[in-house]
Amino acid sequence: MPTLRPAQTTQEGAGVIVKRLMPIAGFYNFDPFVLWDDFSIKPDNGFPDHPHRGFEAITYLFNGSIEHKDNLGNHSTVFAGGAQRFTAGRGLVHSEMPHEEGTTRGIQLWINLPKRLKSIEPGYQQVDNEAFPITQNEGVSIKTLVGDHSPLTLLTPVRYLDVSLKAGAHYQEQVASGFRGLIYIVDGSATSGNHTLDAGVGYFLESEETITLDTQAGCRFMLCLGTPHGEPIHQHGPFVD
Repeated sequence: MPTLRPAQTTQEGAGVIVKRLMPIAGFYNFDPFVLWDDFSIKPDNGFPDHPHRGFEAITYLFNGSIEHKDNLGNHSTVFAGGAQRFTAGRGLVHSEMPHEEGTTRGIQLWINLPKRLKSIEPGYQQVDNEAFPITQNEGVSIKTLVGDHSPLTLLTPVRYLDVSLKAGAHYQEQVASGFRGLIYIVDGSATSGNHTLDAGVGYFLESEETITLDTQAGCRFMLCLGTPHGEPIHQHGPFVD
């Protein structure tokens, strides 16, 4: 059966407030996913230089902008609707700092690497808003961040969507065999079966074949599905070994 888990508010980096689904006490990961943060960064806060190892991460922005720098020589700015992916592999050091006034909000997702890829060379990719494919039909807008026709690439099979539903809209998704993951309500509320999903809540899916959501007033949610690696996950701070 699906499981509802509310995000927990905590602080990370230099004064950044995050709503975290995982890792938290008693719920550390959901293979292959090892971190989910709904972050809000105010000016003068952010994530100064820090290391990572053993996973891939996607930072996706709803609004605002982030300046990225790393020890690979990458220096770029991600704006609203855009995303960056880094492959930490055997290790990298980077920073993510706000680039403008106002609050920058987005989702940071970490995806574990299988043991055979833990020591690969690190890498970086940026994809701007206009490069992501969007489909619209009957009050449903689907932006594909990872999956069919998206230029953003990962080393784990993943389907990652930003979905907006107008008032009264219905959404249905067939889940690929072997995939598991979550729905995260960004804004508004929806129902799925007998469950009410409110903003800041994750709806974890283990073996469902079909996902359905309905909304009376409208909502925005992230759908994130992937194939588990089925290996032990050793997560400690910024490292996943």
